[in-house]
Amino acid sequence: MKRLVLVSGSSCPDLASRIARTMGVDLVDAGLERFANGEIYCEISSSVRGADVFVIQSLTRPVNDNLMELLILIDALKRASADSITVVMPHYGYSRQDRKANPRSPITAKLVADLLTTAGATRVITMELHTGQIQGFFNIPFDNLYSSIVFLPYLEKELLRPNTICVSPDAGGVERVRRCANKLRCEIAMINKRRTGKNQAQAINIVGDVEGKNCILIDDIVDTAGTLMEAIKVLANEGAQEIHVCATHPVFSPPALERIKNCAELSSIIVTDTVALGPEVAEIDKIKVLPTHKIFAKAIELTYNHDSINALFL
Repeated sequence: MKRLVLVSGSSCPDLASRIARTMGVDLVDAGLERFANGEIYCEISSSVRGADVFVIQSLTRPVNDNLMELLILIDALKRASADSITVVMPHYGYSRQDRKANPRSPITAKLVADLLTTAGATRVITMELHTGQIQGFFNIPFDNLYSSIVFLPYLEKELLRPNTICVSPDAGGVERVRRCANKLRCEIAMINKRRTGKNQAQAINIVGDVEGKNCILIDDIVDTAGTLMEAIKVLANEGAQEIHVCATHPVFSPPALERIKNCAELSSIIVTDTVALGPEVAEIDKIKVLPTHKIFAKAIELTYNHDSINALFL
């Protein structure tokens, strides 16, 4: 008899609880503990034999701890005879290490894929990968949900004006921006930048006309916000009327929040809850957090019933 089971790691308990409530399903206690030496232990609280299990865990800070916790959860479920184990990973950590950027550097996004598959994952569901080719690192089914399904209703209602233009922070994000711009029926522009170091980039110039425009800068991740500040500065210097930012994954490593708070040129930044956020975020008025639990709940439901999730690829 088919049975759906939801299990949550410790990285995004609030999001997991909202997904469970939306689906009318109880979360199974993973029994996670830490030994004195930092080792992770887990003992699933109830039987999952023959069940289709969905493990909800976002690879956010501390990334390595959350990744190891996820691998241990998958192994425990596999050894408990779960019929299938789908990893629901709102934010795919290490996704920016998707190629050999230097002669002796790793492709860590591929390593994470290998670890998840070897541990026993049978499917992965995530949102807004840094680069789409990461899906090819897996030999199991992989669903990458677009965050535009979350952002577009808000943008259309709150920010869309006749002079709106969607802006890509770099060449790699143009396809993501074009997808949103087509839905909003507006023009696009691109910031030409060069990478100067880890978490550092210098914006050089803009391809497109942003003077007097309502700019919506669309990106997948805000980490330290250094690159974001560079982009905002260039847009402001080119005469942008308003500057709004849409970023799926608000990693917000220090000093991101301080930079956002003190940036006078930034009108607002819209993010999702794929990353668990602290109370300090609510104190910054220009940050708007949009919920993703309904999208993930629908994806889980459709996957469990072996139905197409094509309707979620907005």
